[in-house]
Amino acid sequence: MLSAIAIGAALATGANPSDEALLAARWTARAALPIFLFTYMASSLYRLAPNDLTRSLLRQRRQWGLAFALSHSIHLVALLINITLYRPRPLISLAGGALAYLFVYMMAITSTDGWQRKMGHRWKQLHSIGIHLTWAVFLVGYGSRAFHADPAYHLEGRVFAPLLLAALAIRLWAKFGRGRRAQPV
Repeated sequence: MLSAIAIGAALATGANPSDEALLAARWTARAALPIFLFTYMASSLYRLAPNDLTRSLLRQRRQWGLAFALSHSIHLVALLINITLYRPRPLISLAGGALAYLFVYMMAITSTDGWQRKMGHRWKQLHSIGIHLTWAVFLVGYGSRAFHADPAYHLEGRVFAPLLLAALAIRLWAKFGRGRRAQPV
């Protein structure tokens, strides 16, 4: 729903099809980010603050992850329209994102109890690598905007890159800091 709103807003505010395509690509990525962050931080938040809200978030993590895959697929369509019709880019500049998409889809496909049993410990490795790769692509994308030559990009970079770093800090704190000591031995 957030992605649909983002596309509608882009179509309503863009001055021409090129602007609409650019805004749709940008805004659908922004719409996918909070869904990603809920997925990324669910277990850490529960470990740090076990309560009804974080328990519910953790219980729904698979659904959040699948919602992210759908939302980011909508972003992919908007991005492909933008780069194929209006703003071509060198293929090498798309490699990191393409790899992250591969992992997003592999994680979505294997997000069932059956696949988890079938893959054993490799399931956890796949999901860990995939979610951190996706995090890194978001960080590089938004981090580079924080210092972009065009100041119009600065706000989103200076808001979203620190949010992504904070999410990583929470995960690390939950794993190695307070959260680890709070677990029974």
